This record gives sequence, C-alpha cells and structure tokens, in this order.
Amino acid sequence: MFGDLTGIMGKLKETQKKIEETKKRLDSVLIDESSSDGLLKITITANRQIKAVDIAPSLFEDREQLEDYLVITLNKAIEKATKVNEAELASVAKDGMPNIPGMDMFK
Repeated sequence: MFGDLTGIMGKLKETQKKIEETKKRLDSVLIDESSSDGLLKITITANRQIKAVDIAPSLFEDREQLEDYLVITLNKAIEKATKVNEAELASVAKDGMPNIPGMDMFK
C-alpha cells in the first residue's frame, strides 16, 4: 500500500516539475494576431504577456477607432494564447497523472 503511495507521490512531484518547465517554455512561445486589415499587429506569449504592438500611423488619427482595434485584436490574441497554454498544460498533466482507479478525469 505505502509503496504505491510513495510511487504516486513521486509521479505527482515529477508532473508538477514538468508543468513548471512547460510554463517557463510557454514564455517563449509567441503568437501573432493582426486586425483584419493588418493595421494593428499584436505579439503575445502563450502565457498571455504582450511582447509587441505595431500600429499603422493612420490609426493615430482616430482615437476611437484605435481603441476598438486594440480591444478586438488583443482579445483575439489572448484567446489564442489561452488555448495554446491550456492545451500544453493539459497534455503535461494528463501524461504525468498516475493511474488511480476512479480518477480518469483526463480522458
């Protein structure tokens, strides 16, 4: 019984370490998103940290339009980054989970 528990705890610690390593790696995964006309470009990490914003000079002429572009494009970039982040972390967690009867929540 305790041998199994020790093995499970070791596996969980190993999985936690892999999750932390994956989180660090996701800091270097860059996701680019652009407005439909290409006037605004956003680069964000898979951990949802904004790395770059490129704004066409014509957008500075209309503050309301620029704000709309920023909201829409940032939300799209964050959505993409969140999907990548969640997929990567779920994959690591699923692979690292010990086989505990009745705990098949990752299937």
